[in-house]
Amino acid sequence: QVQLVESGGGLVQAGGSLRLSCALSGRTFSTTTMGWFRQAPGKEREFVAAIAWVGSNIYYADSVKGRFTISRDNAKNTAYLQMNSVKPEDTAVYYCAADPAHCWGDGCSTLRYTYWGQGTQVTVSS
Repeated sequence: QVQLVESGGGLVQAGGSLRLSCALSGRTFSTTTMGWFRQAPGKEREFVAAIAWVGSNIYYADSVKGRFTISRDNAKNTAYLQMNSVKPEDTAVYYCAADPAHCWGDGCSTLRYTYWGQGTQVTVSS
């Protein structure tokens, strides 16, 4: 049974930093594409970032490019989302997603991820 467990959410002031973690169990992490999505109140879920498992291909949404960094540690079966210079509009529930497929470029944002975590709340105060 595949499980994704997010952690690291919380309350942060605008301009601050936060690091989210996503631990994967139940499948081989090194051959799994990992993604982050978020959903703000009253809005649809949106893609944030993804890191593929071949060549660690990385893709970001324009709204977070230059501020957020996605990474993975295959030895720890964990993906990370480092969030810097956060803004109030980054407030959302952040979800980790995983899929066995590889992706390239914006294909990572439209990939139909198979596995999802339960989400972690990030609140940015102004």
